[in-house]
Amino acid sequence: MDNPIETHPFEPFLPSNAKLLMLGTFPPAPKRWCMEWYYPNFTNDMWRIMGICFFGDKMHFVDQEHKTYRLKELKTFLKQRGIAIFDTCLRIRRTTGTASDKDLEVVERADLDGMLRVLPQCRGVLAAGQLATSIFTEHYGIDARKMKMGDHLNFQFEDRTLSLYREPSSSRAYPMKVEQKAEYYQSMFQELGLGLPHSLR
Repeated sequence: MDNPIETHPFEPFLPSNAKLLMLGTFPPAPKRWCMEWYYPNFTNDMWRIMGICFFGDKMHFVDQEHKTYRLKELKTFLKQRGIAIFDTCLRIRRTTGTASDKDLEVVERADLDGMLRVLPQCRGVLAAGQLATSIFTEHYGIDARKMKMGDHLNFQFEDRTLSLYREPSSSRAYPMKVEQKAEYYQSMFQELGLGLPHSLR
């Protein structure tokens, strides 16, 4: 029997002041969540990367005692800094039950144009993961084949020029220390003017 079609469980997080839109593919299955929000797997390092870049502390958003993240602080922080989050897929089917891109069948894509239209100050997009990048670049006709880690490419959306960024995966499966990943992300945050992050040097 086919696995059921899943609809995205979270509302798009689109603060009107956002300069950066972070797009993944689709959240992992609920059994892997430690909270009901983006990057909910406790072993994913996205919120540790943010802690290092902006506070010099990978545990800044981590609630170690309860093995979760400080969600209220996270949302406040992201609004203040101007960081929006959603995913490239609205509905998917898991072919094997995992969150891996290769095991996701895309049923319905997210409205990428609609997201960028409600983010008039957005100057950068981070498409996290191969499938998210493929969906985004295909939609906007971007040739990203020669992009290296840490690169960005400019593209046109209506009357705006935006930059698409390539950064290391925040998944623990990606073989790089979280501190090294944070160095890549820090450069992007600085280029987009997201406040004054903590210096990693």
